[in-house]
Amino acid sequence: MPKVSPHEPSTGPTDTDVVVVGNGPIGAALSVLLAQRGRRVTVLERRRRPYTLPRATSFDGETARLLAACGIGPDLGRITEPASGYQWRTASGETLLDIEFGSRGPYGWPDANTMHQPALEELLAARAERLPGVTVLRGRQVVGIADHGDRVVVTAEDEDGAVQTVSARWVVGCDGANSFVRDHLDVPVTDLGFSYEWLLCDVRLRDPRDFVPTNVQICDPARPTTLVGSGPGHRRWEFMRLPGERAAELNREETAWRLLAPFGVTPDTATLLRSTTYMFQARWAEQWRVGRVLLAGDAAHLMPPFAGQGMCSGIRDVVNLSWKLDLVMRGLAEETVLDTYTEERRAQVKDSILASVQLGRVICVTDPAAAAERDATVLANRRGRGPTRPEPAKPLTEGLLYRGDADEPARPAGEVVPQGAVDGPGGSGPFDEVVGRGFVLLLAAGADAGLGAERLSFLAGLEAFVVRLLPGGQGSAGSGAAHAPGVVEVVDADGVYGAYLARYGASALLVRPDYHVFGAAEGPEGAAALVDDLRDRLTAAVPAGAAGHRR
Repeated sequence: MPKVSPHEPSTGPTDTDVVVVGNGPIGAALSVLLAQRGRRVTVLERRRRPYTLPRATSFDGETARLLAACGIGPDLGRITEPASGYQWRTASGETLLDIEFGSRGPYGWPDANTMHQPALEELLAARAERLPGVTVLRGRQVVGIADHGDRVVVTAEDEDGAVQTVSARWVVGCDGANSFVRDHLDVPVTDLGFSYEWLLCDVRLRDPRDFVPTNVQICDPARPTTLVGSGPGHRRWEFMRLPGERAAELNREETAWRLLAPFGVTPDTATLLRSTTYMFQARWAEQWRVGRVLLAGDAAHLMPPFAGQGMCSGIRDVVNLSWKLDLVMRGLAEETVLDTYTEERRAQVKDSILASVQLGRVICVTDPAAAAERDATVLANRRGRGPTRPEPAKPLTEGLLYRGDADEPARPAGEVVPQGAVDGPGGSGPFDEVVGRGFVLLLAAGADAGLGAERLSFLAGLEAFVVRLLPGGQGSAGSGAAHAPGVVEVVDADGVYGAYLARYGASALLVRPDYHVFGAAEGPEGAAALVDDLRDRLTAAVPAGAAGHRR
């Protein structure tokens, strides 16, 4: 298996800033996020035409917020439907697990959003077409990568065997489970060896039907089965292959219709868009950066589908990576800041994979006695309990976070900041839309940041927003500049931000562009310490031997 070429110094401009390998939703989102920051992006996609069949079927409220940052927020409601809930049921219909989703969650979007993936990819493609920095080259199979230390040369072949090279400052492999980029880097991969084969059936319903709740997992040892929404007019059923059952027998259209019939899904009521078997996996790459080449999405990790976090994790990857890459290319951060990408995202992804495997071990039970024992235990533990709410987004626990004088980040550092409604100089609505996206220094009502010209200049260089809250009911916020060094005043219309600051006894909150809290502090000295620490962490070189160093 080829290794990255030795670092050979070279000079001269590059054809593009970033080559993105793969134009699925992860690669497309990354190209948009970088182009919105003024970067030149070339996307190399092996397929000649867009893939028209769905894979992922939903995304959570945090991911909706991240997708909105790609400039497609106003259209997301058109291609999605909020999910009402997620239940696990026994073969006899008793409820083992009951999660109720809200139509507006803590991040300003529904807790769960079902979607038809091709429609999402169309939105991202249309957004990319409107951005002058994005070039998408289809029918290009990447066959070589050479890292020269100050640039990377990518070699691709078209369907006729013609060879093309593209030079870039950075390369990101978003080329899926069978990633050429990952194999080329030859990075270690941890595989938990947990996999089962399922028949996936995507259908388009001829007439509207209500499914309450939207998503159901039937924990029937005779055939574990999944029912989920997949956007307006679409649904998916998944049926586990049983021990001793041949995949070829399961992977037939007549088998799909036979298994769908008990749910009222027949050729008279639905169109079968696809029926195919797939084998889920549970694995992650240990290293997501080697030199100037990085991994994201399925190229970096794969997980069972039971927590619905596969595509969501990939979107989090590229949102985390995009602003760090931009700062490095602008000379505002050292290259070693990119090592925090692996550090932060690998830890989160590992937790998601382990959680998905745990769910899978509960669901994929085909022994009747073991299933009966499982059901009795779970039912006894949840007796008298009503529906639960989904857990909040996973916080970061390490990486580019404020620690103060402590060894570990102190809460709320690492948490995803909620999104509330505000009334600002530009109007009223969700904070992200009214104020803007990027670094945000949020100050409590009446707080004085006391930052001084130098710190304000640093924030201005980051295109950060300095925002002071006004309590709700105070009327419209006064006018002000939209970017630092000016301070924007906004009315905390629903009290979300005042309550969040009060919860942690803070008067200042520094939030990263991926909505994770960098840190919180009290008083002008605390706010100044947040800004100073961010500047130090962005510009300080990581000692040799730190995680993710170049090989």
